[in-house]
Amino acid sequence: MLMLLLAGCAGHRVRPDAPPAVKGGTPPVADALPGAPGPVDDTSLPQSSRYQDADDGGPVKPPSYIATLTEPTPVPEARSRYGNKSPYVVRGKTYRVLRSAKGYDERGIASWYGNKFHGYMTSNFEKYDMYKFSAASKVLPLPTWARVTNLENGKSVIVRVNDRGPFVDNRIIDLSYAAAVRIGIWPKGTGLVEVQAIDPAHPQELPKPGVVESAGSHPGIWLQVGAFGDPDNAERVARRLRAAGLGPVQVTRLNVQGRDVRRVRLGPLKSVSAADRMTRRVTALGLPTPQVAVD
Repeated sequence: MLMLLLAGCAGHRVRPDAPPAVKGGTPPVADALPGAPGPVDDTSLPQSSRYQDADDGGPVKPPSYIATLTEPTPVPEARSRYGNKSPYVVRGKTYRVLRSAKGYDERGIASWYGNKFHGYMTSNFEKYDMYKFSAASKVLPLPTWARVTNLENGKSVIVRVNDRGPFVDNRIIDLSYAAAVRIGIWPKGTGLVEVQAIDPAHPQELPKPGVVESAGSHPGIWLQVGAFGDPDNAERVARRLRAAGLGPVQVTRLNVQGRDVRRVRLGPLKSVSAADRMTRRVTALGLPTPQVAVD
């Protein structure tokens, strides 16, 4: 259970920017209890030695008050000075921050992070509080307000995105411990979600939570290996996937902004772990890392 819980969270707090270092020792976090004194974060240290705890996690039993915490009210904010550099590179991979969060609506896999990072600085140089409703994204501007909906149970929560991550394939958002508990991502470690950006200047346009197909249903997980304007290229990739025994392979035709496109996808897959295993098999063929789709 511990390994499953940590699988989506490990090694994802690599910071793309380099804000001024805050020097000092690192006292205990007192089991990351609310109000406990946090560490004095030395941001000049490498990620491998910056944190006191080697592994991430959370309380064995969530504090009862998390169920009654009031969701934050989105308010207009200026773009953060730190954490918005674009493009930026983490582990050899380049990421680009969106110029605006307007219209952002993405389905995918969420993970969460907890006491290892509690009290340490986020990418926009605020202290991470695992008992507040916040989140990390690789592409959303900091800060961004968003509604996150668990597609498997319909529960949703409003979060403030103020951190970068998770730098793990197949993950689109990293929820704070409190947000993960609120919508049922904890203690599984991962879950299928819809992330919808909120425009604080137009609260009347607050998006409604994503629709869950039916009670107890499990949305399908697909891996999109590519989208091609040339049908021959699409079929070539599909044949390569089938020859490697990675079926079922689906090639569908769709119109994207007036262009005829062939989309090559694998699936549906039954679980996040199955999607992760399949992703590794696809990249082992020398193909690009596939994009997760949930529908």
